[in-house]
Amino acid sequence: MLNRVRSAVAHLVSSGGGPPPRPKSPDLPTATSAPPAAPPEAPRSPPARAGSARAAPRKIAEARASFSRPTFLQLSPGGLRRADDHAGRAVQSPPDTGRRLPWSTGYAEVINAGKSRHNEDQACCEVVYVEGRRSVSGAPREPSRGQGLCFYYWGLFDGHAGGGAAEMASRLLHRHIREQLKDLVEILQDPSPPPLCLPSTPGAPGSSDSSHLVGPQPCWPLQKEVTHESLVVGAIENAFQLMDEQMARERRGHQVEGGCCALVVVYLLGKVYVANAGDSRAIIVRNGEIIPMSQEFTPETERQRLQLLGFLKPELLGGEFTHLEFPRRVQPKELGQRMLYRDQNMTGWAYKKIELEDLRFPLVCGEGKKARVMATIGVTRGLGDHNLRVCSSTLPIKPFLSCFPEVRVYDLTQYEHCPDDVLVLGTDGLWDVTSDCEVAATVDKVLSAYEPNDPSRYTALAQALVLGARGTPRDRGWRLPNNKLGSGDDISVFVIPLGGPGSYS
Repeated sequence: MLNRVRSAVAHLVSSGGGPPPRPKSPDLPTATSAPPAAPPEAPRSPPARAGSARAAPRKIAEARASFSRPTFLQLSPGGLRRADDHAGRAVQSPPDTGRRLPWSTGYAEVINAGKSRHNEDQACCEVVYVEGRRSVSGAPREPSRGQGLCFYYWGLFDGHAGGGAAEMASRLLHRHIREQLKDLVEILQDPSPPPLCLPSTPGAPGSSDSSHLVGPQPCWPLQKEVTHESLVVGAIENAFQLMDEQMARERRGHQVEGGCCALVVVYLLGKVYVANAGDSRAIIVRNGEIIPMSQEFTPETERQRLQLLGFLKPELLGGEFTHLEFPRRVQPKELGQRMLYRDQNMTGWAYKKIELEDLRFPLVCGEGKKARVMATIGVTRGLGDHNLRVCSSTLPIKPFLSCFPEVRVYDLTQYEHCPDDVLVLGTDGLWDVTSDCEVAATVDKVLSAYEPNDPSRYTALAQALVLGARGTPRDRGWRLPNNKLGSGDDISVFVIPLGGPGSYS
């Protein structure tokens, strides 16, 4: 086991990346494809050409499928080559052509400094129309009854071990959310509390009268209060799970390998829903105040959940890992001694007598950015990773990785927002070297230099945040003004204005 761990650490240090990205995966089945009422989605930016005409056809196909950037960047073949240049690391933003992203959203991205073969981040920005599947009463929907809903959608997907999962999620996750909202269209438009049960479709199995099956009702407590807001949260959570299940089904036939963290924002009926699964981050900067809208999910922040699963299902540890945590690796010579430890129930530390099974490698090891689950992966939530195994082992890691996001809600109707109030989304490439306070200072500095009604100010802010985290090239790599190392990771940033360009009532 020790040799396996050493091999895993050596691989992480030496390679700096996972296996090469795989070809794209297909869309959702026809039943969940975009409805005719929704505007068609444009194709992705064209893939870069293969470097040599003599390359084998399979290698050419992989090269063409392995690199794509968000559609809204509208990159030319030359722009794609610049976006894929690890040495130049040119910042990419949508062209200033008057055709802007919804809400005049700003966006900027930059590739890593050689950490992986291509930029494994992906992004999506859409306006999605939801047509109700049926009326609340169960009767067939009449064309004049019940208008559909539109929601605004932003998503950042930070891929690892290849860009396949991030690319797939950027194309399909918002469609899963739309499918989950179809049953809720009329319910969300009705101010009365949501019904406890929805009637089954007339003529479908189970639609017959079942009142004779209901016996005398005991004195139940009052029904729990369920809000419209919680229905939307549940729809987003289910969509994440369905997206992850689709990746599991298609990972072999379409080689959707790797995984991705997902940070998603949905604006619907006056409220902003921020869903995070991974280590990306979202903050609101409002009148100089910083409002956190997500938390990072790492082996350290989710230590107790991971340890509890390892305690309840020890077979997942394969006899190679222990669910207990020690301040450092236990040595054989320390058998019988008392050492500090903590388990799934503890936030503090205590002493225990070291036994033979404590010599196994800890389920959670390391600190900060070096913390790992089973000495392999540094994030504990996200999509994909169904093929991930412990190095030199067949032991799967997916059971410890959750696809469910934490969803936080912000009610836009409760505040008077000015054009300088923004929601900033960033992958960990931004936050590894930039604090919330530094982002807020950049927001104030950049936006104050533009007129409040200038829609380009938010793209300029996104570019400034990316440039500030990337740094400038010097003799020893990319450096910040204080000479500290800049981010060598992929960096992607959305800046969403909360006041000014739109009406949110």
